[in-house]
Amino acid sequence: MSTKDRRKELQQQYSEIKTEAGIYRIVNTVNKKSYVDGSPNLRNLNGYRFALNSGAHMNKELQSDWTKYGEDAFEFEVLEILEKKDNPFFRIKDELKKLEEKWLEKLRPYGEQGYNSPPK
Repeated sequence: MSTKDRRKELQQQYSEIKTEAGIYRIVNTVNKKSYVDGSPNLRNLNGYRFALNSGAHMNKELQSDWTKYGEDAFEFEVLEILEKKDNPFFRIKDELKKLEEKWLEKLRPYGEQGYNSPPK
């Protein structure tokens, strides 16, 4: 099989992989603070870990504690997977935002309890 054919085969396989959108949480096991966020592709959790290890995560407080305590002091947890609906009006981004708001209200990861900014 040629390199070009192999590349095409791999691209086809990648396009067939199903992605799951949902809400995840990163928990600091030392101080019990948590960070809640939504992702259109939960398979990217390793990408968020990579960003933290690289010092490039957008949440500066979480990044600071990650640098201070190290990767082993944190746990990643999927809280809920977004159930996709076969509906022409279904918008993953909108539904993910609603799901994230639900979990933020439930867990309230603000101030001493978390890294998220409180709602305005």
